[in-house]
Amino acid sequence: MKYLSVVLVALFFVSCIPLQIAPNFEGGKIFPPKKLKKQLPNNYVYAFEDPKDANEFFRYMNAKFQILYDDATGNIPIIIDAQTYYLTFYEVERSTKTVNLIPMAIDAGLEEKGLGPVLESAHETRVGKWFIALTITDEALLDALKPEYQNHPKVLAYADHMRTEYLNTVHYIEVYLKSKPSK
Repeated sequence: MKYLSVVLVALFFVSCIPLQIAPNFEGGKIFPPKKLKKQLPNNYVYAFEDPKDANEFFRYMNAKFQILYDDATGNIPIIIDAQTYYLTFYEVERSTKTVNLIPMAIDAGLEEKGLGPVLESAHETRVGKWFIALTITDEALLDALKPEYQNHPKVLAYADHMRTEYLNTVHYIEVYLKSKPSK
């Protein structure tokens, strides 16, 4: 009995073992290549958490640039400081995944007594977060988000302004009217 109580107390203190942890940061952040998600291109990415519904960023980009975004090419021409750059964006899910030992121990005890597991759905917990990841390259296909890039501060300011505009806009017609060229 003494050993069983020691094991139960130990399990209580380490009952959740994180297998994967989603990043948690305020505002936007630059990640080195392949650091946020391995499937992204081998460029630096500017990422921020997306609290809006799925495909909202697509609607925002379509309103802002009056284009239909093409997943195959993904390069949207933008002008920063009178120079043309190409922006590509991705919706990325990162999740926090944990293994819960107490429900596993309870189910193991029940199985020893010939009963089926009752807490099987609680063995693992997964909570996902969605992020928007932007890559920006210049006309020579150089990574403009790389910290050593010559115009990096202005490119970073543009990406941060885009994040703020997206998160603060409710109706994308506002973005469309602001960005529509006047004749």
